[in-house]
Amino acid sequence: MTKIGIILGSTRPGRNGEAVGRWVHEVATQRTDAEFELVDLLDYKLPHLDEAYPPSLGQYTQPHTLNWARKIASFDGFVMVTPEYNHSTSGALKNAIDFLYAEWNNKAVGFVSYGSAGGTRAVEHLRLIAGELQMADVRAQVALSLFTDFENFSVFKPSDFQRESLGTTLDQVVAWSQALAPLRAA
Repeated sequence: MTKIGIILGSTRPGRNGEAVGRWVHEVATQRTDAEFELVDLLDYKLPHLDEAYPPSLGQYTQPHTLNWARKIASFDGFVMVTPEYNHSTSGALKNAIDFLYAEWNNKAVGFVSYGSAGGTRAVEHLRLIAGELQMADVRAQVALSLFTDFENFSVFKPSDFQRESLGTTLDQVVAWSQALAPLRAA
């Protein structure tokens, strides 16, 4: 069965992403077309990139990198849950992405973002990064506003239509993950 990793891309204390990630996982696990796992960057304790060789060479030496690579390699596609910090994604998510290369290749990725402008600018940057990593980014996206989908900017209460947006994003991620399976098998 197709396996999709839901990557919680914030490690900030008091992060809004934890509630968002749990919501994505809760909605996703009601589906029967794929298996979904929530992957919290906090659990991997990745330092600032500390590998001597570029990730494209696949010559990982650090135990934390090897552990992270095994986890990412186990998935067929991803949903990245990202905040928007300073018109981009979080440094923690960018760093985690930069540790690896081949483990991302030929996999689909969708985005659930949040911020004052729905996190859309963070996703713009992530789409460029996905292209470089030979990932297929899906068109649908969930953009959560701190003004309308959070009470007092901190209690997550998504608008009803966001669940439909998430369903469309998951549909596309699963379909593209399945379509790319022959490339991953080659």
